[in-house]
Order: sequence, then structure tokens, then C-alpha cells
Amino acid sequence: MSKQYHIGTTGTPWTAAEKQLWFKSQTIKRSYQEIVIKEIKALATFCDIEQYGSLDYQDGTYPVFALKNKNVDTSLPTILVTGGVHGYETSGVLGALAFARHQVRQFTGSFNFVILPCISPWGFETINRWNPDAVDPNRSFYDNSPALESHLAMHYVNQLSANIIAHIDLHETTDTDNSEFRPALAARDGKVNHNWNIPDGFYLVGHTQKPEPAFQKCIIEQVQKVTHIADADDNSQLIGVGIEQFGVINYDATKLGLCMGFTQAQYVTTTEVYPDSEKTSVQECTDGQVAAIIGVIKYLKTL
Repeated sequence: MSKQYHIGTTGTPWTAAEKQLWFKSQTIKRSYQEIVIKEIKALATFCDIEQYGSLDYQDGTYPVFALKNKNVDTSLPTILVTGGVHGYETSGVLGALAFARHQVRQFTGSFNFVILPCISPWGFETINRWNPDAVDPNRSFYDNSPALESHLAMHYVNQLSANIIAHIDLHETTDTDNSEFRPALAARDGKVNHNWNIPDGFYLVGHTQKPEPAFQKCIIEQVQKVTHIADADDNSQLIGVGIEQFGVINYDATKLGLCMGFTQAQYVTTTEVYPDSEKTSVQECTDGQVAAIIGVIKYLKTL
């Protein structure tokens, strides 16, 4: 259990005043414009770019974008790739962009692709899990969502005339989950915080309602070629959840409002990279995310 968070009173959920105090304590640490939007615009040769909404917050306006392969063939199934639902999870954003730049054209004879590389740009700039309203977008993918980031992404995807066969959502588990984000969550909700063991390596979170273990296994095997997979802890768990197979746990994504659960796709997964490992690098984390998308494609080609 960690020490008391610096905002709020122990055991008392935050009011609007504490949430505003938390928001005012956040600072811009990197540029969405320079790192993400410039790269998106540079992909115009390879992809069609669509702005699907705008996030208007107290400290600025953030347009959000989707990438689609050119010359969409409506007879083909679609793979949905999402990144940056938690803006601080950098390799999810970079991995989605890297796949669009280097890989997507190789596979458009078999699939269409819809890529939302950075769903939470304010979180990206402030290196944050929440949005400015202290809401977690990755617990908010449901009707009447309290997170505008989630609402805009769902509305855009749901209005597409696409047969979405698979959805891969790119995430990270970081040391700051224990040092900042879990303590903040407990303080916000007036609960006692219990940190979890941070797995050293890549792992997947499947959906308990449609776990598809062979699909998850194929992704793990592909990622294993470029980075290490997390071993279970002494309780045969990852982040407090029993493992289903090597490198894989399952959550009820629909019940929890997770991004991977909002479509009707049969094959869904959430990646988790550990960027703080001494065994890896920024580039390797990005490569691991790209490899996971390749694993999705490799499995679907066997069907």
C-alpha cells in the first residue's frame, strides 16, 4: 500500500474542487502537434486521413484523427487498431503510427485497416492516464460515456460501413502505475490503494467473453521475436489476475468499459508493454506493438 496521495482526504471521494486542483497540477511535457500530428500528416501518401472530432479543454483544443488504407475494398474485413487511449502509454501511439507507415500497404490485399493512433491527446501531452476531468477513457467505452475521447472514437468507428473482424488496442504497463496512477485513482474514489506487481515484459489482455486463446497465442509468438514476454509472478498471476496461458490474462472488457470491448469484433486483445524494463528500449517497445499487429494479421490469414 502506498502513502496518501497529495490531493484529497483519506477515505473521501473527490468533489469537483479536488478534480480541478488535480487538473491545475498537470503540465504539458511534450507536443502532440510535433510528435503525432506531424507524423499523421506525413502519412497522407500511404493513408487517407480523417479528423473524427475535436476535444475542447480548458487549456486548448485537440483534433483527433483516424487513418485508413487507401483504395478500401468493401468486400474485405477490417482490422481496427487503437493507440493512446491512455495518453501516457507512448509505444501504443508510436506503434500505431509505425505500423501505418511501414506495414499497412503490405496487407491491403487481404484486409482494410482503420487506425486511431492517439485517442487521448491531452493525456499524451501531459503523460497522463486520465483526461482533464479525471476520467479514465479506458473505463469509459459505453453508451453516454463520461469521456469525450471515448465517445468520439466509438461514434466514429460505429458509423463506418465496415466488417470489423479484429480490434487490437495498444497499451503499456509502467512503473508510474504504482507511483502515480493507482494512488490517484484510490484518492479520487475515496478507497484504499493496493499496488500491483508490474510485470517485466510484454503481455496481452484478452476478453473473457471471447478469449480466443489460439489468436492470443499467435500474437505472443510474433512479439516474442522482437521483445521478451512477461513471466507470471509467484501466484501465477499478472497484475493480480490469473494467467490463461503464457503472457495472457483475460478481463471482461465490455463490463469494464475497455476500448477493446466496444465493437462486435470476434478477435480482440489489449497489448501491454513494459517500457521501464532494463531489458528493453523505446524502439523495442514500439517494435513489439507493431509485431502484435502483425500477429493479429498472421492469425486471421489462417481462418
